[in-house]
Amino acid sequence: MATNVPGAVEALLTSEPLSAFLATSRDDRPHVAPVWYRYEDGVVEVTTTGRKLANLRGNPRVSLSVQKAAAGIPEWTVTLLGTATVVADAAATREANARINRRYGVPEESWAGNTLVRIDVGSASLRTY
Repeated sequence: MATNVPGAVEALLTSEPLSAFLATSRDDRPHVAPVWYRYEDGVVEVTTTGRKLANLRGNPRVSLSVQKAAAGIPEWTVTLLGTATVVADAAATREANARINRRYGVPEESWAGNTLVRIDVGSASLRTY
């Protein structure tokens, strides 16, 4: 599948498990929160609930930022812009939740009450330091 994400960016997004910062919007005001994620073929999967989920239902346009840093000094930052889709499928949510949790080394059933969100990446940028 062709994506808008360069191979070098894909390699970073699928490397070690780093936290991402998901930016959503409510009433034209930003809301940024850390999330665990999984990236594959131009799509980011997250499972979430609460304010983030409510914001995504109201406005699917998002930004996602992932940074690798050592002792507070950044090595690289990836910024993605995309459109989120809330997935109302319990089986798909369980499977995605298990994939994300495996990536971060926690039991697959952790955070089972969250909802699956898939983000189709429209653009990606990379900055190295």
